[in-house]
Amino acid sequence: MKTLRRYLAVEIVAATALVFAALVMLFAFFDLVEQIKDLGRGAYTMRRIILYVLLSVPDHIYELFPIAALIGTLFALAQLVAGSEYTVMRTSGVSTARFALTLAAIGLIFAALTFVFGEFIAPPAEQLAQRVRSQAITGLVAQEFRSGLWIKDDRSFINVLEVLPDATLQGVRIYEFDDEHRLRSISYARRGAYQSDRRWLLRGVTQTRFEGMKTSVQDITEASWQSVLDPYLLNVLLVKPEQMSAWSLYSYAQHLKENRQRALRYEIALWVKLTYPLAVLVMMVLALPFAHFHGRQAGVGAKIFAGIMLGIAFHFLNRLFSHLGLLNAWPAFASAIMPTVIFLVIAVGMTWWQERR
Repeated sequence: MKTLRRYLAVEIVAATALVFAALVMLFAFFDLVEQIKDLGRGAYTMRRIILYVLLSVPDHIYELFPIAALIGTLFALAQLVAGSEYTVMRTSGVSTARFALTLAAIGLIFAALTFVFGEFIAPPAEQLAQRVRSQAITGLVAQEFRSGLWIKDDRSFINVLEVLPDATLQGVRIYEFDDEHRLRSISYARRGAYQSDRRWLLRGVTQTRFEGMKTSVQDITEASWQSVLDPYLLNVLLVKPEQMSAWSLYSYAQHLKENRQRALRYEIALWVKLTYPLAVLVMMVLALPFAHFHGRQAGVGAKIFAGIMLGIAFHFLNRLFSHLGLLNAWPAFASAIMPTVIFLVIAVGMTWWQERR
């Protein structure tokens, strides 16, 4: 069985690598076409466009793992069926369940790679890609709304108009409320530089205080400001939840909960991140029933087409359930795991139906 597992692993890994090469080049080409329309804006040169495309590749690899694993496994099994090797394996006593376990064991390697890319490689690469693009075009890292970033810090609301590439803040407004939710002060700073230990040095500060029926305005050249806001949190805020690491998602979700804010979007993204590697295993097992269709019933091309359609369906179903879970306030874990469970049921059902024939 070790020889069979090694042989299958070589065939599947080779086929999956070939599929990956084709898909990644296709998506990179789409990125290149999309970014070329901004060529010449600011300092966004062709060199930086290519750098942006290359930095976006790890995120594409992470997203494409289940699809590539499915198509690669389908292709490898179709080749085995075409050469009658699959028939020889079955007649030698290898059951469908044993075959499925072998595929799952091989899939553990892909699942581990999926987690590594999703947690350690894709998020910082995508963050750097967005930083390169924003800095070249506008000189800014990003901004959440037209009015800038909004962050809640205990009884204060913070609005940052612009975040520069070196994490310097411009146009900082701090709205401070008391225990009875009454506005106590509004502080505006032209510029803020990070010092250490979540402490900022604000320059050009104008502070307006409200005390009863009185209002006082004070101009301050420099002021020290302690806040939950730090460069790490800024980086988290400026990246889409789907492109963040699991640890960043967990940390920011906890931050939102501590400030009594809605964290469901980040919780769903966290569970999707944790369960996504399991989808690779499910997709590889899903490829097994197609091996029962012999060459005259369905050729290699038809099986590959079916794999592409199933992969696209999984991708859209994954997005659909994330949005439905957010809209209907479903439990985060259920919203994240449901597409994988649906495809697992399909895989088991198709395998059972083939065995019954």
